[in-house]
Amino acid sequence: MSELQDQMKQAVAAAAVEQIRDGMVLGLGSGSTAALMIQALGEKLRRGELRDIVGVTTSFQGEVLAAELGIPLKSLNAIDRIDLAIDGADEVDPSFQLIKGGGACHVQEKLVARRAERFVVVVDATKLVDTLNLGFLLPVEVLPGAWRQVKGELAAMGGDAELRMAVRKAGPVVTDQGNLVLDVQFSGGISDPASLEQEINNLPGVLENGLFVNLTDQVLVGEIVAGVAAVRDLVKR
Repeated sequence: MSELQDQMKQAVAAAAVEQIRDGMVLGLGSGSTAALMIQALGEKLRRGELRDIVGVTTSFQGEVLAAELGIPLKSLNAIDRIDLAIDGADEVDPSFQLIKGGGACHVQEKLVARRAERFVVVVDATKLVDTLNLGFLLPVEVLPGAWRQVKGELAAMGGDAELRMAVRKAGPVVTDQGNLVLDVQFSGGISDPASLEQEINNLPGVLENGLFVNLTDQVLVGEIVAGVAAVRDLVKR
């Protein structure tokens, strides 16, 4: 990560934490920017600037980090609301539709985002795109016994899918739910995220995909202005 990109991520994570109030149940996202947000939250709790916070994490990564920082955690089944969820994204289009799942956590991330009263997305400026899926592959989580069948079904829909392979481990990536991930490229990108999200999720063997449609309330963008990290509150088009 470049120093400038790190500064953007730090700035936007700090801005997101400013929205947190005492007594909130928080959805704590996954990925590098969300990790910075969790660290900033932990610091505020340690200094007594925030109290009575409960976190609901979207990944084992976030659970470990939050536990190390002393942030109280509960499971989705143990809470009756999420006041605010804060998470990153791999791509954000002008209508606030997202692709997530670069870290293979999109199933739990979508559950938390759907449950939240407000869903705030924190990204650096490199994640903003005009059309989804031109630069970032769409993750589709599949049952291990169905990946080849689903790959064929996606090909019939115009999607070129490849099984995501692990790094520094033999074999494919295995999700927190014990499933596999197909990364899919659609020629020309994704022009109708809402229809495609439903179409993919209707395929037998698919658990969930990385299109987050009509869930995002606010996008905070870290950017460099005159050599200094700043945060822009994006306006939906």
